[in-house]
Amino acid sequence: MTISERVRVKNVQILSDDYYVLKKTTFEYHRGNGEWQTQDRETYDRGNCATVLPYNLAQRTVVLVRQFRYPAYVNGYDDLLIEAAAGVLDGEAPEVRIRAEAEEETGYRLGDIKKIFEAFTSPGSVTEKLHFFVAEYDPSMRIGSGGGLADEGEDIEVLELPIDQALAMIADGRIVDAKTIMLLQHAALHIFR
Repeated sequence: MTISERVRVKNVQILSDDYYVLKKTTFEYHRGNGEWQTQDRETYDRGNCATVLPYNLAQRTVVLVRQFRYPAYVNGYDDLLIEAAAGVLDGEAPEVRIRAEAEEETGYRLGDIKKIFEAFTSPGSVTEKLHFFVAEYDPSMRIGSGGGLADEGEDIEVLELPIDQALAMIADGRIVDAKTIMLLQHAALHIFR
C-alpha cells in the first residue's frame, strides 16, 4: 500500500494566507495495524528553499552570513544568527535561485555549484524542502559587498571564516542554525579532510 493510498484528506482549512500559508487539515491515516485513524495537523507552507556553502580549499575558509532572525529572537536567542546563504525558490530552479541568493547575501558570483542533498527541515509541521549546495570560491569572484536586500528587511554581514573556527563555533554554540551545521559537517567530512 502506497502512502497516498493510506491517506484520505477530509477537510482543509486555511488559517492564514499572509506571507506564507498556514493550513489545518483533517485526514484519515491507515495505520500499520489496519485501522483508519482520524488526525488533525497544521502545516506551514513557506515554499522550498536552497542554501549554499562557498568554500576555499587552499585557504581552508568558508563564507557565511550573520543576520537578525526574529523567530530565533522571540524563542530566546539574543544574538544575530550565523548562517549559510539561503533563500526561497520563488518558482525558480534551486540552482538558479541559490546563485542569486549568494550574490545578494555574500557578494560572490559563484562558478560551479554542486548539489549535495535535499532535506526536510522540520517535517512535523513545515512543508519546506531545502536543497543543499557547495561551491568553491576565490577572492576574484567577489563582485559586490553582499548584505542582502534592504527592501526585504535584510541587513546581512558577510563572514569569511577558517573551517576549523566555523566547526568550533558549532561546538561552543555560536552557530545554531541547522542548515549551516549540516553544510559545515558535510564540508568537514567530504571537502576539508
